Amino acid sequence: MTEVTIELMHELLKRVHHEVAELRQDVSEVKREMNVVRGHMVATQSDIHNIYGILARQDDRLERIERRPDLRELAEAQRPYEPK
Repeated sequence: MTEVTIELMHELLKRVHHEVAELRQDVSEVKREMNVVRGHMVATQSDIHNIYGILARQDDRLERIERRPDLRELAEAQRPYEPK
């Protein structure tokens, strides 16, 4: 069995230190990527919210238009146009 020496322990600790440093770098990179994804999700959510607002306004306008009596008469069934 090999004897545990200070040099061997030192080499093992250097290797562990190096691997921990790489892990920290990888975790930092993943955090940055997650923040980018979070930013895109917030932007997408904001866009969807704006679209719903626009659709609600269009729906309100359409309801007002449909309530107008003169336009309601035009919407009633009429004979189709037949050119002579």
